[in-house]
Formats: sequence, C-alpha cells, structure tokens
Amino acid sequence: MATRRPAPPAFVCTECGWTTAKWVGRCGECQQWGTVQEKVSSGFARQTDAVAPAAHRTARPITQITTADAPRRTSGVGEFDRVLGGGIVPGAAILLSGEPGVGKSTLLLEVAAATARAGRRVLYASAEESPAQVRLRAERTGALHDELFLASETDLATILGHIDEVKPELVIVDSVQTVASGLIDGAAGQPSQVREVAATLIRVAKDRGLPVIIVGHVTKDGQVAGPRVLEHLVDVVCHFEGDRQTALRFIRALKNRFGPTDEVGCFEMTGAGIAEVPDPSGLFLSQGAAEPGTCVAIAMEGRRALPVEVQALTIASNAPNPRRVVHGLDSSRVAMVLAILERRAGIETSKLDVYVSTVGGVRFTEPAADLAIAIAVAGSIRHVSVPRTIAAVGELSLAGEIRPVTQSAQRRSEAARLGYQQVLDDRSKNLRTALGDVRSHAKSEPREGSRRREDDIPPF
Repeated sequence: MATRRPAPPAFVCTECGWTTAKWVGRCGECQQWGTVQEKVSSGFARQTDAVAPAAHRTARPITQITTADAPRRTSGVGEFDRVLGGGIVPGAAILLSGEPGVGKSTLLLEVAAATARAGRRVLYASAEESPAQVRLRAERTGALHDELFLASETDLATILGHIDEVKPELVIVDSVQTVASGLIDGAAGQPSQVREVAATLIRVAKDRGLPVIIVGHVTKDGQVAGPRVLEHLVDVVCHFEGDRQTALRFIRALKNRFGPTDEVGCFEMTGAGIAEVPDPSGLFLSQGAAEPGTCVAIAMEGRRALPVEVQALTIASNAPNPRRVVHGLDSSRVAMVLAILERRAGIETSKLDVYVSTVGGVRFTEPAADLAIAIAVAGSIRHVSVPRTIAAVGELSLAGEIRPVTQSAQRRSEAARLGYQQVLDDRSKNLRTALGDVRSHAKSEPREGSRRREDDIPPF
C-alpha cells in the first residue's frame, strides 16, 4: 500500500534556504528576522524587486523641501476654511461625514459655487441625485456658475474620465458609498468597493495636486460607514452635525494633517441655503428680561467661547419618582447636580419635577455647565432672577467644591468682551459661596398673593 508523501514546505528563508511548513518571524537556521518568505509554484520565494525612483521623486534632505509649492486656497466659505486650518491644500483628500439630511450636499454645493466664482473650475460628481435635482437646489441657493461642472455618475472610471476632460481645480464626490469600481467584485458601498474608490481618488489627488472632497455616510452610532481604514487614508476628516429640528449646524475637524483639530465652524440653515455664523454669541441666549431659573454659562466649542443660557423649571410633584427632563445637557450630570444641591446647599429637589434645557438647541455636555445648572435650578426653586451681568463656569465635585475647568482664562476673557461684569468660577471655592454671591446681586420675584418687599428675598 502506497504511503502518502508529506506536503512540501511552503516557506523558505531567502538568506540560507531553510524551509518550513509554516511561517515564522525568525529563521530556524540563520536566526535572522523577517527573511522567511512564502514559496510560489516555481519553488522560489516571493519577493519585491527594487525599482529606481523617478527623478522628481528622489529622496532629498528635509531641509531642502519647502511648502511654497503648496499654498492654501480659500474655499470661499470662511467657516469651512476655519475648520480646515486656513483653506484647502492642493492635493488634499478631505472626507466630510454627517447624518442624512443634515445639509452636507448643500454645504458642498456652496463651497463649489464659491470656488467657481473665484475663477477656479470645479467638478461636482453626484452619485445620489440627478443633474436636475442638483440644479434645482443650486437655483434655490444661488449656486449657479459656468465654472461649476456637474456630472451624475456612479462608475469610478467614468468619474476619472470627467476629471481628464474637465481638468478641474477641485473635485467633489457625493458620495463614496454610491460609487463602484469595475476592478472590484461586489456592489457599491461594500468595504472593498469603498476602499478601492477612496484609494483611487486619493491617488489621483496626490499625483495631480488636485484637492478632492469625498462625502461619507455615517452609521447609527455616528461612525463613518464603510471600513475604518477610510479615515486613515484621507488627510482631513470633518463631521457635519446638527439637529434637523433646528437651523443650527456645526462642522468639526476630527483629523487634520494640515491644521488644528479643535476648530469649529458654525452655520445656519435658511430657506436660501446655508449661511455662515461668524459670531454665534447671540444664538444661545434668550432676548427677554432675566427670569427666575436662568443662568448663563460660557461653553467652549473648539477654540470658540460661546455664552449658553441654561434654563430650569421646577414644579412640586406628588409622584413617588419625580420627573427629570433634560434637553441639550448631560442628564447624568444634571442628576448629580440636583443631589449636590440638596445635600451640600440645603435646597430640596427630591420632591420636585425638574426640567432643564439650553436655549437654541445647542448641546452643552462638558462639566463646565455644572455651576450654571445648579444656579438655574436654585433660582427656579427660590424664585430668584440672576442678573444678565453674571455668568457661571465651573465643575462641581460631590463635596460641593467648585473645580477649575479647561481654558478658564479664555472663558473669562470672552465673558468680559460680551459685557458680563462678574464670572462665578472656582474662585468662589464651593457651591454655597457661589449661591451667596448670586443672591447678593440678584432680585427675588414676589410670590403669588403677596407684594414684593426688599426684605422678602428668600434665602438661597
């Protein structure tokens, strides 16, 4: 009976010829690392031959390399340039993500129109909408220009053909999940297709010095759809966010090889398209007189310090579990602040329905909002109005202490610029002292059925 011959070794050392049936990092004969390679049918190890680089790609000392040949170009939208670090760098690959319907296509159409008005040709490749649909939106937003070229294509090779024909100075692809390459099997949107399409567009951008903006979808948890390697391939990752129930939109840089990642651009959706908001300081404040249960905090959005008004409303409740309704703030931190108020400041909150919200739909989830939440809730319970000249910034510890927050000097400087005469922060040491400082400057509201008297100010 014939015996089965063992399978030949599948790996060989390129230095000494030692063979093995499985790959190992170190050769078992010469003990060198990284020399064991896979064998091919010819019996020789698979390896890559060296290729001499082209003359313009020769390695040079880093001191001889300048950035004068890659100046930034403005996109025509100041808030977008702020996030990018001053403008678009030639050859940059920019990924813009955001939830469906938040306004990504509207923003990029405005960027395309502004670039075209500056005399630079733009190719807008829409793989999700027909040319007629894009034209209707362009008419509504005033984005019509002869230097803005539009193509509705889902095939990568055809888009590359449009680039060769139009010769644009900016390419926008909307979106990468709906474009497919004929070299890869599978439908558009699959990880292999997304990777191939993005890699090809990035290679074209680098070879020609052509900036490319790619739109990417997001999943339910807010992550960029498709392979995570897509975020590593591009130079800039921007996220466009906002509540579709409000007009306010923010764009943030999650990754930027050419600038900072802590800048934020602010926009407002209008009937005529998207509008920049260079100074959003008045968007998150109420316009009426000071009322009990309100307090202004200074929030940091990137490098911007923005005043945000926190409003609180408390109502007596007979339910065993009073309601806690929170909008725009961290609900867990609000619950913690209510416990600190009752335990450390003697203000009972456990028998009240508490409603806490921000003005303007902005989300303010950083710990710096703790002190403003506490003052707003205490003012609602004690019927005390906090003057418009007072702002509060501080994190509360469980012991009732006020802890310092990041960029406190910039917050105080912005508060002074906006006319706030006093900023309550960690210099007040603890919550009781801060409430006392508020009471010394505040006015009480007369309770129902009684007249207001100067000595009728309830204790904070």
